[in-house]
Amino acid sequence: MEVPEDETPVSPDDLDGITGGDPLPPDDGDDDSMPRKFFVDGGNVAVIHHLVYDLDADGKKLTCRQLTDYTGEKVRTLYPNATDFRHDWLDPDKRPVIVEELLERGIDVESLTETLDKPEADPFDLLCHLAYNAPLRSRRERADRVRHDEAAFFAQYGPEARAVLEALLEKYAEHGEAQFRLPDALEVAPLDSFGNVIEIAGRFGGAAKLKEAVAELTQLLYAA
Repeated sequence: MEVPEDETPVSPDDLDGITGGDPLPPDDGDDDSMPRKFFVDGGNVAVIHHLVYDLDADGKKLTCRQLTDYTGEKVRTLYPNATDFRHDWLDPDKRPVIVEELLERGIDVESLTETLDKPEADPFDLLCHLAYNAPLRSRRERADRVRHDEAAFFAQYGPEARAVLEALLEKYAEHGEAQFRLPDALEVAPLDSFGNVIEIAGRFGGAAKLKEAVAELTQLLYAA
């Protein structure tokens, strides 16, 4: 039975890598209607809508589970407790590794919120909710908490730099963490209205300081 698987000079390249990883690779198939196939723990897994079909290594036992239950189980397999999961998710070098490890197990973190009809949730919160029964927060709730609780962070920057950070935070609330990917995020509305990449970096005193500010903002988002 077969089951369908980075101060001067400044260039845009200086700002690459702020999120610690490249975007996820595209799907291999062209037909979105076909189930995605994965080889997991010696067996085959197919993800179809909200269901996961898991065929064991012997090809004899086929198990069907809810995607919510399957996702929670695989997150706990990698991180038995929420503390360790949050610690590594906060690390910009480790976060893409987590995303890749979950993708290898059939869980596409980038599209999970849409798949499970939770488009306003941060993927981190959705994973914590499914794996550890943590409260499910929206990106807007996280952004509002940073604005309310982290005034000292914004106060260390001048008005022009704060405007950039505020715009990035708002873009995150609306569209997700991809809005912190530099320099791409600076080249689309409303950030492009602040000038080109070099001019925007100049508001912070150079590309390195801009990267530090965005990295700290990202950390603050997930700190609680």
